[in-house]
Amino acid sequence: MSDLDNASKVLDALKAAEPEPPQTALPMLNSLAKLVQGDPDQPIEVQEARADAFMAICEVGKALHRKQPTDQLWGPAIDAVEKWKSLAR
Repeated sequence: MSDLDNASKVLDALKAAEPEPPQTALPMLNSLAKLVQGDPDQPIEVQEARADAFMAICEVGKALHRKQPTDQLWGPAIDAVEKWKSLAR
């Protein structure tokens, strides 16, 4: 599967998880880890964008796990995945 396919799936899942309660959203985010593993042959810009997306998703997951507010975290995570997706084209 290509980086573009993976980024699209991650973006869809992230948007689907956002309105869900933490106990539902957290497993949805945990399932994304395998999709964020990328092709090392991609340009460095794509690799960096993928890594940024992964870290942003991890921040949301960490906050959900700790039952902390996530309102300020979803937007940056979605933005990071959208950037990854745009570079993966």
